[in-house]
Amino acid sequence: MDNKIYLDNASTTMMSAEVVNAMMPVFNDVYGNPSSTHEEGRRASKLLDDARDSIAETLNVSSSEIYFTSGGTEANNWAIIGLAYANASKGKHIITTKIEHHSVLDACAFLETQGFEVTYLNVDKFGFINFAEFLGAFRKDTILVSIMSANNELGTVQNLKAIGITCRENDVIFHTDAVQLYGNMTIDPNEMYIDALTISAHKIYGPKGVGALYLRRGIKINNIIYGGMQESGKRGGTESVMNIVGFAKACEVAYRDIVANNYKINQLESYLIEKLKEIPDCEINALTKQKVPQIVSVSFDAVDKDTLLMMLDLNGVYCSAGSACMAGSSKPSHVLQAINMPISVINSTIRISLSKNNTFEEIDLAVNIIRDCVEKIRAYSPFYTTRKNAKRKKNV
Repeated sequence: MDNKIYLDNASTTMMSAEVVNAMMPVFNDVYGNPSSTHEEGRRASKLLDDARDSIAETLNVSSSEIYFTSGGTEANNWAIIGLAYANASKGKHIITTKIEHHSVLDACAFLETQGFEVTYLNVDKFGFINFAEFLGAFRKDTILVSIMSANNELGTVQNLKAIGITCRENDVIFHTDAVQLYGNMTIDPNEMYIDALTISAHKIYGPKGVGALYLRRGIKINNIIYGGMQESGKRGGTESVMNIVGFAKACEVAYRDIVANNYKINQLESYLIEKLKEIPDCEINALTKQKVPQIVSVSFDAVDKDTLLMMLDLNGVYCSAGSACMAGSSKPSHVLQAINMPISVINSTIRISLSKNNTFEEIDLAVNIIRDCVEKIRAYSPFYTTRKNAKRKKNV
């Protein structure tokens, strides 16, 4: 198919040419193990040091506070489990939200089997926590708060600084999953009182299979991967040098171009929403100014999301129903359930996520295809047709 329109960038982005060009020499030329003491090892180690410095600079933190992982899921697991075990002598209570990524929720569920207690905060219809509930959740034995920066289905951005200040005042560690925020908005762990922060390369036009955990100096964390002294003895395993080099380049480019990219994606989002609203019985979810612009959640009355996504796929428009990590699951989205969306509406909801590579022409074409597919599905829906006719008679 000639006209492929990729609108699933919250799942993963296409690697940029600058990232590919930065990685290519490493594949053939820098083949040493960065832990080896000979020249080839030192060359690889130098690339790791440079990459660590580059990424730390984007966060305004020390390079010694950056630890490379295999991606966001590992970094989240390490943060939740490692921080909980390392600080269990103080208490075994954790606070998180009902709309976290499953790499956080499942890690918390595991800890519950190990004697820890977890409070799952509610959110409003936009996905924001209630601060009164948040404050009321703190206990003497609370040791960790993990609240994501930007939700991967709604795009909602929490008030990180207010959360961070509250945690610091209560002597509680604050971790945030910043995978969807990092590279799209500036984030400063020191200014926001963030103790641990998760980022990933493939959300910002970098390679898959690499991420990082920022850990504030002095914060205790247990290892969850053993077998070597890599990453200052905190994570065993030979580092993927070429992926880390690509990761660093992606970070550098993201923050170099952040103003221009944000402007373009904001314009694309506004245009997309304007066009989607022209489709009858279409609802844009969690529409708030406090969100990342690349994520748009939209519901179409009386339209089965799986049928719609399949039809869009056949027509070269690639979207999703939510997190790619839960693809294939028959369970309704836990995020949409948390904002009290009815099951019938959840089953009619898709996520459209934009990138700097998308164009206004693509938006026009994609929305036309979406409209056509929605109309075809509704044409075979007795429920929708009956209700539409009843509505017409009432208005006559």
